Amino acid sequence: MSAPVFVVDRDVLAGAGGRVVLEGAEGRHAATVKRLRAGEEVVLTDGEGARGRCSVLSAGRDRLELEVLEREEEPQASPRITVVQALPKGERGELAVEVMTEAGVDEIVPWSASRSITQWRAERREKALGRWRNAAREAGKQSRRSRFPVVADLASTAQVAARLERAGLALVLHEEAVEPLSAVPVEGPGEIVLVVGPEGGISPEELELFAGAGARPVLLGPTVLRTSTAGVAALSVLMARTGRW
Repeated sequence: MSAPVFVVDRDVLAGAGGRVVLEGAEGRHAATVKRLRAGEEVVLTDGEGARGRCSVLSAGRDRLELEVLEREEEPQASPRITVVQALPKGERGELAVEVMTEAGVDEIVPWSASRSITQWRAERREKALGRWRNAAREAGKQSRRSRFPVVADLASTAQVAARLERAGLALVLHEEAVEPLSAVPVEGPGEIVLVVGPEGGISPEELELFAGAGARPVLLGPTVLRTSTAGVAALSVLMARTGRW
């Protein structure tokens, strides 16, 4: 089984042979919950590509003293894949973030679509966004990632269109599309941006705006998936097609 991952600030990660202390919430989890002991290995990461393989020297009540055995810098994957996720209802937003993080997404953009049942009002926006970002962080640790996905601020439809216009390859999942996602050429783009609509579907006005920004509608398959699972299904296709898997 691979070593557990804990998150630290970048400046904590010393070069090989250095000693560091894991404390705070992460140290408490490692020492008290995981019950790690001297001689076991852990991985420290800042979630932005820095990664240190470490050996436990000693364990206290809420802290570990570690020796850094090896330090690496993981490059940004190519092509970069961003998923624009329309807001699902209830806790399905965190589920979507969790499974897409496990699959390797690079960025998730929450989108306030016109037909989204859930809308993040001003008074709850930061709290909801915090839950998405925490889900990405925890899933990143669980899946042993060194680069956690960026969870962007809530985007309007106009802001999503601007992202699509800048993308190397812009795609919109749509059940009435003719072109299958599995047949779209994916060679060469610096960034792929994929839009996943809400439970009520993408409105004709939104689809027209996205098409004007250069996005092509694509069909995921013969069945209609929930918005919280469509993203990870489409992401899996793109990961395989681009050679990242």
